[in-house]
Amino acid sequence: NRKLDPEIETIFLMPKEEYTYLSSRIVKEIAKLGGDVSAFVPLPVAKALAKKFRIELGEVAPIT
Repeated sequence: NRKLDPEIETIFLMPKEEYTYLSSRIVKEIAKLGGDVSAFVPLPVAKALAKKFRIELGEVAPIT
C-alpha cells in the first residue's frame, strides 16, 4: 500500500484463536519438520503424523 500511496496506513488485526483457520498442509509441514502438532489435531492424528514422518512426539526431526 505504501508504494501506491505513502499516506495509506495498514493495520493487521489478529482474531481470537477460535476464529482462526489452520490448513492441513501447514499441520503436515509442522509435523514433517519435527514440530509438535498435538495442540492442533486429535492425539491419534498427531501420532499418525509422527509415525508417517518417523518422529517421536516431543523430538526434533533431523535435518537432511
